[in-house]
Amino acid sequence: MADRDPVQPLHQPVLPVFEEEDAWVRRAAERFEDAAAEDLLAWALERFHPRMAISAAGGVDGMVLVDMAWRLNPDVRVFTLDTGRLPAETYTLFENVRERYGIDVEFEYPDTDEVSAMVTDHGPNLMYRAVDLRLRCCQVRKVEPLKRKLATLDAWVAGLRREQWRSRKNIAKVELDREHGGIVKLNPVADWTLDRVWGYVREHDVPYHALFDRGFTSIGCAPCTRAVEPGESERAGRWWWEDSTDKECGIHCSVQLLGSAPDTREEVPR
Repeated sequence: MADRDPVQPLHQPVLPVFEEEDAWVRRAAERFEDAAAEDLLAWALERFHPRMAISAAGGVDGMVLVDMAWRLNPDVRVFTLDTGRLPAETYTLFENVRERYGIDVEFEYPDTDEVSAMVTDHGPNLMYRAVDLRLRCCQVRKVEPLKRKLATLDAWVAGLRREQWRSRKNIAKVELDREHGGIVKLNPVADWTLDRVWGYVREHDVPYHALFDRGFTSIGCAPCTRAVEPGESERAGRWWWEDSTDKECGIHCSVQLLGSAPDTREEVPR
């Protein structure tokens, strides 16, 4: 067998490989590819609620979905992954969600023993030293809690958009999430532009994360997210010291594991 190309991800991005999916998922993906996001959410709420929830991490895309789904069904469920390293503004945003929509956001947490062991072995800021350590931190704080949450659901909704990053350009609006027990994953705004997202926010006065007013374009953990410079891509502020890795934590798309190098333009915090 040929050697693996070292510049390729060890895991392929989430792709709509329809020939392996159940027939009804394929039909749903085809049906909603050109449909409005509201139409997909309405169908999903009718089919899966209450065993469906929106994943919201503070991004403006997720907030659009919360607002949109709430208008269709005020009992919509929303969850977030509290990694223990979130910016204070993220908690303020979810307080605003409670006040505005009456939604009790479901907070999911990492296993305390796993976090303790990881920090004891590698320190609190292990993510800056090596890609594999950053991925371990993401695994413990985000990937594993997400797995536990999704094991209780039949479907989940994400604010992924195809233009966000190269690893997301092939996402389908309806997917079978094989990594999480074959539940359904919905990406209603997959074909939206960032301008369209912000247009919806302004039109409907949707609450949004305060860091967006300070030059941030993507929201994650505080140590791993910075504001972007003019001309940088939307996800350039995520793990900015990793020069040639996909800007992913592993909960949605593949992560480039090889070929990482520090960004010489900016000093990495210690």
